[in-house]
Amino acid sequence: MDGNGRWATMRGLPRSEGHRAGTESARAIVTRCRELGIGHLTLYTFSKENWGRPADEVKFLFDLLVRFLTRELDTLLTQSIRFTVLGEIDDLPLATRKVLGHVIAKTAHCTAMTLNLALNYSGREEILRACRRLAAKGTPPDGITEEALAAELYTAGQPDPDLIIRTSGEMRLSGYLLWQSAYSEFAFPDTLWPDFSPAHLDAVLGDYQNRTRRFGLTGDQLQT
Repeated sequence: MDGNGRWATMRGLPRSEGHRAGTESARAIVTRCRELGIGHLTLYTFSKENWGRPADEVKFLFDLLVRFLTRELDTLLTQSIRFTVLGEIDDLPLATRKVLGHVIAKTAHCTAMTLNLALNYSGREEILRACRRLAAKGTPPDGITEEALAAELYTAGQPDPDLIIRTSGEMRLSGYLLWQSAYSEFAFPDTLWPDFSPAHLDAVLGDYQNRTRRFGLTGDQLQT
């Protein structure tokens, strides 16, 4: 969800207003995905590198997250959306950890959709963490398979993403779901995240539906 800061700067507003507007876009996109029957949605919210931002901006982001989740819990329950987190929760502020734990527990029974927030997340760290967990279990070399490693990722039990969207025209992954995105399709709309509406999402999904996914196969193999 890229472009909050630029959105605010273009309007002569503080960056905090861009982040605030971004939460409204998130709410609208989650609702639209639920309407469309999308089973899993992950929002890249805060990377490990984001700790390098000014301290007051980081504090505002987590305060905003607490308010947002507190406000939206009833909606998640009503729409039967299970909430989870991808990333190192233990390193987050105490108030944030408490709210995250509360929302995760309250929505654990929901089955219509899974909403992941990638918080304090790094794709490289996720892969290293999975390797360390396998090593700690004493997994022999021939037991280190793709399936075994995937079972140690934050996304264990969830499907790999079909489509990854990065808004604001940036064309890089920034460490996002590096293992899981091996065969994902990508979209890089120029729209800044606060302006990214359900209509924009529908347009991206329409383009995605016209693509042929190869999963490493040739055209001839796909036809047989």
